[in-house]
Amino acid sequence: MIKRMLFLVLLSSIVLVACNNQTNGINESDIGNPTVKEILTKNNDADIFVLNGVVYSNAEDIEWVNEMELTLGKDIGEIKKQTQESDEFENFTASKLPVGTKIYEPVEKGDIYIVQVNDKERRYLGLREG
Repeated sequence: MIKRMLFLVLLSSIVLVACNNQTNGINESDIGNPTVKEILTKNNDADIFVLNGVVYSNAEDIEWVNEMELTLGKDIGEIKKQTQESDEFENFTASKLPVGTKIYEPVEKGDIYIVQVNDKERRYLGLREG
């Protein structure tokens, strides 16, 4: 009888541990920064560009980004290609910004870049997971 109860306790413990290790339907390979394909699939009108493998999105509707005191820093490059095709994106490719648009890193470094279009500054926020 004691052996049987011990066996049931052990079996129950194994089942509980196994259930606890499930990822709640999240595939670990899905965890990471958002991709151009994911963003354009959800919103084909998204205003984005890629820099160093990270997607940056127009942040004009994000209040806290626009309230930040940022000073235009060094010119880190310019948009080299414009496309809506996710598989054509690489560094310095944009969905809306025209070719030749300069990208600036603010002096107050962070995950925000500033571009100038028609003498107007626009801020872009890096889309990073976590």
